[in-house]
Amino acid sequence: MNPIKLNTQLTNAFFNETIYNQLSVKLPLCHQMLLSGTGKGNEFTGWTNIPDFMPDSLINDIIEKSNELKRISETVVVIGIGGSYLGAKAIIEALKPSFPEKEKHTEVLFAGFNLSEDYHAELLEYLNKRDYSLVVISKSGTTTEPAIAFRLLFKHLIEKYGESNIQKRVICITDVAKGALRKMVNKYGFSSFVIPDNIGGRFSVLTAVGLLPVAIAGFDIKLLLQGATDMMNNYKQHFTDSNYIINDFALHRLSLERQGYYIELFATYQPRLFYFMEWLKQLLGESEGKEGKGLYPSSVVFTTDLHSLGQYIQEGKRIMFEIVLHVTKPLKNLNIPLFENDDDDLNYLAGKNIGHVNDNAMKATQMAHIEGNVPNIEMTIPELSEYYLGQMIYMFEVVCAISGYLNDINPFNQPGVEAYKKNMFKLLGKPGL
Repeated sequence: MNPIKLNTQLTNAFFNETIYNQLSVKLPLCHQMLLSGTGKGNEFTGWTNIPDFMPDSLINDIIEKSNELKRISETVVVIGIGGSYLGAKAIIEALKPSFPEKEKHTEVLFAGFNLSEDYHAELLEYLNKRDYSLVVISKSGTTTEPAIAFRLLFKHLIEKYGESNIQKRVICITDVAKGALRKMVNKYGFSSFVIPDNIGGRFSVLTAVGLLPVAIAGFDIKLLLQGATDMMNNYKQHFTDSNYIINDFALHRLSLERQGYYIELFATYQPRLFYFMEWLKQLLGESEGKEGKGLYPSSVVFTTDLHSLGQYIQEGKRIMFEIVLHVTKPLKNLNIPLFENDDDDLNYLAGKNIGHVNDNAMKATQMAHIEGNVPNIEMTIPELSEYYLGQMIYMFEVVCAISGYLNDINPFNQPGVEAYKKNMFKLLGKPGL
């Protein structure tokens, strides 16, 4: 299979070799800390070795449980927030048809990732008409957003099916021994999967956290894991190579940050990658934004956002660089028709496929943005498939960890996330505060 490639040549005009070389000297130590588990946050680096946490027996169990839910459900609602839903959402949205036929795919919906009263009320109304089951994902079982959603949906499930008929309609993914959800598993006899103690939420997409929803949606998790495993093996073989894709990417993005480009703008011309970029924003923002350091991850979908944010990118403050996620092979081909009268003056494009126009729009935008002093990095992805998504996930996780170590921060904690929670609990009158 063709590899994912990185083109950093478009940054040459903005490249500071001195900064790049200074970071390069530090890079081998960062790899050593990650692979040997000796760096900051090393207790959460279990994701680096896929076979350790995803043996074949567990993969087969996930597939079996997903098939059981699909047999009894038109819809499965996945309850979670942050890393407990974004990874699965990213993969499903990248792979599913834009206009899916419900009879061909079990519908996967998400809840508990916001506190919108309207959203959850409308979800309950919708589920009145659907045969559904629940997958609830939370290490503690008490995170506010998913805990409220689960309380609402669990009550609705009992009212719809009766308490004696819900055992097979709930799967919990949680701590191995403790927490609110583990108590529910023990009380009701629900099936469950474990969130590994040595893998943090935003790095958990290749565990049952992400794999069960993806399997329920009808996609091949073995192929997803094969892509990730191939990238893992490739990384462990080539991380000492100076021009290796992970090294080149980590060094370029940190070099640009040191030069005052503080916004990392992910761009794609494939709308299916919208939620993949949302996952990237959580992975990178929560991992790297500490101690006054870190790039600010943002995202755009072109050409749509060229008609809204394009002006700012072209001529606004010069504080951003662009990473273009370029999918080279479309899933379908669609040619532009010939109009005899050519009223819209588009016959010069007749017979060409829309992907050809899209690719040239990308090239034209890159040319314009470089002329506007926006550095560009292009990542070429051969196609949107389970295999290549698995490769991308593992690659970005490593880049994220290495970039954190290059910046002398712990990429695996998130102390700042607790600030709003403390204030919210006080305002809500939570006991004990």
